[in-house]
Amino acid sequence: MTTALATPAAPARATGVPRQWRWLARLHRPALICGGALALLTAAALLWLGGPLTDASAAAWKAYNACAWDEVCRYDQDAIILYKEVYTWTTAAVLAVPFLVAAWAGGALVGRETESGTARLAWTQGVSPTRWLASRLTLPALLVVVGSGLPAALHRWAWTAADGRVDTAKSWHSSATFLAGGTVPVGLALAGLAAGALAGLLLRRAMAALATAAVAVGVLWAGAHAALPYLWPSVTRVSGLRDGPLGSGMHVGEGVLTADGGRAAAPCFTSRLPDCREELADLGATAFYRDFHPASHYWPLQLVATGVLLAVAGLLTYAAFQVLRRTTGTARG
Repeated sequence: MTTALATPAAPARATGVPRQWRWLARLHRPALICGGALALLTAAALLWLGGPLTDASAAAWKAYNACAWDEVCRYDQDAIILYKEVYTWTTAAVLAVPFLVAAWAGGALVGRETESGTARLAWTQGVSPTRWLASRLTLPALLVVVGSGLPAALHRWAWTAADGRVDTAKSWHSSATFLAGGTVPVGLALAGLAAGALAGLLLRRAMAALATAAVAVGVLWAGAHAALPYLWPSVTRVSGLRDGPLGSGMHVGEGVLTADGGRAAAPCFTSRLPDCREELADLGATAFYRDFHPASHYWPLQLVATGVLLAVAGLLTYAAFQVLRRTTGTARG
């Protein structure tokens, strides 16, 4: 009697998150290539801006300022104009990254798969809904941090290179300049990724999720801009009635101090003018005040704003997993 030896069964192929990452990279290869190319082009433009363009513009401004009131003034006007144009476009490119991330996450990363049914197909192939969503967020989040953080860091470096050298360089507290530098773009981009995923799961339509996620980032951008002055304690500077409000930086509020210790809106800004002097006297004003953030508050404001945006991203991510669990009837991954 002969007995046949059983052939060992082949080990089941892993269907976890790493395999999903490989599939994700193949599925979204065009978007990854385009996104990487955009990040590299923006980085190259910012290196050009902070190096040769800043040097040329600074030299042109130095020559212009040396002209005084001479009738003939020779300076490189084209260098000044080119610097301004490149700065404007690179700033817009850095600020556009969170919107592009949100649109991609809502329209392609999650929205297209829920609309076409490929997500449900994946769930029947041994990939739990929770693992599926985790794979759609983890690796893209790492790429988003790099893709938004590198241009933002270079933007800050380019601005620093021109500060004090280029007369038309934006102030550090200019809205677009502040939001394009530091860590805020990273927080916005991660919040956009989470918003896109949530929109895709809720709407299940790629185009609707794309538009909704982009609008959500716009709302976050506007909210961050409005809340920014109040995220860190401001500095108050008191000045005489002849001098008007003083203090350079991000303004929070200003007005007059009255004899009873209160604050009031300033009807005018110097007692040197007779009419203004009378109005200030009627108010019982004793001095002007201004609440503002000096340049030393740049990083505290950046880090607190980023922390708020990361908290929003965390809440949106949590909401996305809750929506997924309710729609699929799964208690856990």
